[in-house]
Amino acid sequence: MRRQRVLRGLVFGIIAAMVLATAQPGPSQAQASRVVRELVLVTWPQAQNPQQYESARIAAEGMRQLGLKVTVRTMPWEQLADYVWEERQKWDMTTWQMVGRPERSDPDEILVNLFSSSTAKDGYNFVGFIDPKYDGLAQAQRSATDPAARKHLVDQAQQVLADAQPYTFLVNPKSLYAYDNQVWDPHTIVEQKGIGIKNFWTFVQAAPKGAQKDMVLNALDPILAINPLYISGKVDSWITELIWDRLVRIGPDGLPRPWAASAYTWVNPTTIDVTLRPGMRFHDGTPVTLDDVIFSFMAPKGDKVPMYKPFVANIADIKKVNATTLRFVLAKPQAAFLTSTLGKLNIVPQHAWGPMLQSLEGKKDNAQFLQEKAPVGSGPFRFVSWTRGQEVVLEANPQHWAAPKMHRWILRTVSNVEASLGGLRNGEINFLSDYLGDPMVLNRLSRQDPRITVVASTDIGFQFIAYNERRPPFNDVNLRRALTMAIDRTMIRLVAFKGYGEMSDSPVSKALEYWHASRLPQYSRDVQAARDLLKKAGYEWDGQGRLMYPASQSETLEVAR
Repeated sequence: MRRQRVLRGLVFGIIAAMVLATAQPGPSQAQASRVVRELVLVTWPQAQNPQQYESARIAAEGMRQLGLKVTVRTMPWEQLADYVWEERQKWDMTTWQMVGRPERSDPDEILVNLFSSSTAKDGYNFVGFIDPKYDGLAQAQRSATDPAARKHLVDQAQQVLADAQPYTFLVNPKSLYAYDNQVWDPHTIVEQKGIGIKNFWTFVQAAPKGAQKDMVLNALDPILAINPLYISGKVDSWITELIWDRLVRIGPDGLPRPWAASAYTWVNPTTIDVTLRPGMRFHDGTPVTLDDVIFSFMAPKGDKVPMYKPFVANIADIKKVNATTLRFVLAKPQAAFLTSTLGKLNIVPQHAWGPMLQSLEGKKDNAQFLQEKAPVGSGPFRFVSWTRGQEVVLEANPQHWAAPKMHRWILRTVSNVEASLGGLRNGEINFLSDYLGDPMVLNRLSRQDPRITVVASTDIGFQFIAYNERRPPFNDVNLRRALTMAIDRTMIRLVAFKGYGEMSDSPVSKALEYWHASRLPQYSRDVQAARDLLKKAGYEWDGQGRLMYPASQSETLEVAR
């Protein structure tokens, strides 16, 4: 009897427990609403950009060790750029790169344009990083005309970013380039600090040694636009800086020098006089006037040229001093004005772009949706043709004061790394301008074929993983720090970049020795320390090892499909 009573008690207890379990949420149900959803890391396809793809794969594995479900999704460059740039509420994280451009020899563009809250809506701050303290530092360094004081502010801004980790900084890559030394005189190939040999000065000065006078280059990414008022990607920028002149160019030494401006003079810390070079003409034969220059710098102050708006925001007025000279009046001192503004903006013909911008009035579209049938600039190269997805052809402008020595500049889209290498091997390409393959393969080709000269340069640019702070959990600095600690960045440098790069810890490249801050936190890989950081911040793990939000939070977003 006693045994029967015990059994009945056990049965009743089990039934009661089942009733209670169905009558109210159990711990597992409550936990389920706190489990961090599947996170998607978008990147380039492996064949198009093996470095980015491999970086994403290694990074995702580190993230999974924190109890996160991470999916790596590939997209062709055109689709990826549009998704990240235009759909800012939808994506989680992406591998990305800031390429080395001459005007980035000064840290101002990177510090202000990438991370200022003013550019979060539709500018380069695509991750939505908002920090009032950082905004103050970024703007203050602009106004600091004393070099030591500015250096201190730049260092402080880098420290804020190192603490906040809006990106996981991966590497400053060593960019690899190669050219046929039987086609191009090596003495006329120019290496620019932090840029390499693929630069404006090489394209203007490269001298052919024989009958082949066309420089044929490759690009892994297709051209998205040829538009002087839209910064649409690294490859597009190679083209725009050749077709359109700028008042100032950044020399091979990284310092600004007069270009379309024959001279410039600082009148006081907020006033600079600029003299336009005489005799300049646009490719359609019309003269370049002071009005064209004023238009080029004032048009971006409106909302229809958002990509260039940050670079002209400090211009209070532009006045004509005489028939050849303009006076730029700044709202406040700007230490990097020569580099980040005069060396950044393209001079465009008002007679062409005035009506085009006027056509956008009352519409949501901006300048990035405009495309001239035959782009017209005043630069050392003239537009000839653009076959989308295949090639762009430019020809030397013989009327230019710095007329190139080559006949044509032909950029071919070759989206496969191996095909690019094959093109160099068989002579279809004589300047390898975009190579992301194995450095040892390229070096071996150079040893086997004495025609091929290879040059490696540490880049101003950097590779990184960007976190969309508009979407939880990436709005939590503890989560971002933990991700950086979990990612094996050393493996990324060694495997994805084959050792051709330096570990990055800041948006200011180590190639810029003076500006790069020392003693920044390094976030060495330590998965246990990352988990401890999350635990201290209130995160927990369920019975399946899945990361859960702190008790006061729950998942609110669905994975963007």
